[in-house]
Amino acid sequence: MNSATIRSRGFAGITATRWPASAIFPTATDEHKETDVGQIIWIASYPKSGNTWTRAFLHNLFRDPKLSFNINEMTLLTANEAAASNFAEFDSRPWEEWSLEDVARIRPQVQAALAGSRLHTIFCKTHLAVLKVRDHPTINLNVTAGAVYLVRNPLDVAISYANHQGLPLDRLIELMNLPNYETPNMEGLVNEPMGSWSQHVQTWTANPNPGLLVMRYEDMLASPVKAFSDLAKFLQLDAPRSRIERAVKNSSFKVLRKQEELHGFHEKTAAQENFFRSGKAGEWKDVLSEEQVAAICNAHRDQMARFGYLPEGF
Repeated sequence: MNSATIRSRGFAGITATRWPASAIFPTATDEHKETDVGQIIWIASYPKSGNTWTRAFLHNLFRDPKLSFNINEMTLLTANEAAASNFAEFDSRPWEEWSLEDVARIRPQVQAALAGSRLHTIFCKTHLAVLKVRDHPTINLNVTAGAVYLVRNPLDVAISYANHQGLPLDRLIELMNLPNYETPNMEGLVNEPMGSWSQHVQTWTANPNPGLLVMRYEDMLASPVKAFSDLAKFLQLDAPRSRIERAVKNSSFKVLRKQEELHGFHEKTAAQENFFRSGKAGEWKDVLSEEQVAAICNAHRDQMARFGYLPEGF
């Protein structure tokens, strides 16, 4: 895929809007008029950067259960934009017959339908970069209210993503460094143009916007209550600290991993032994070779420097 086919769009041009927290889970008394159109708040990230953790926190914050909310029911709050079932609404052929052009063409309609499925706001998980692909935008800004973008040190991402995909580290690093990289259509999931790691980060974060919150995975690990309190504030949720602390506890790595051990997790790939594998920061120091570190740093120097990820010597 060449640069003439995929062009950077940048996360710009949206207007921050107020989204009623009560609308996330509409009650039976809500009146949904035909003229009402919801909007999407994206939970966006390069893979293995804290997306699942963030969605688990939001579920526990909104539901406020005594015990951790079921990780296999997260689609009740956060839709997966790339789910093939969303696209099947617009193309009834078997997914194996869909071309990448078909997916690119349908994608804005899928996102509009997801937005329209709720009275006010819907959270959508995505690993898309903000690009124009085959003359179609990956992100439909007309139905976008805002976004939470999660960024993680690519040196650690490489280890976790290689495990997730069942690929050798060297091959995964090649894919992370590949401009305009796209995942293929596969059973249950459609193609996602992600670009390289730097391309992904740049398209979401290069243009500061009041409708965009950028969260570093490492800050979430170091101070989860503060990080998720900032998220609640960004979403204009008047949540007491005790409720945030409870949601943080119920979405901790330890709790999520225990849930997976007991009940499984439908987002785990066939290549993985566990979806919730480590969740640590700095694992790369013990796992990656000098050559692998150099390959990542040399490819992503500018964006790594922006977020404090560049090791000494680079």
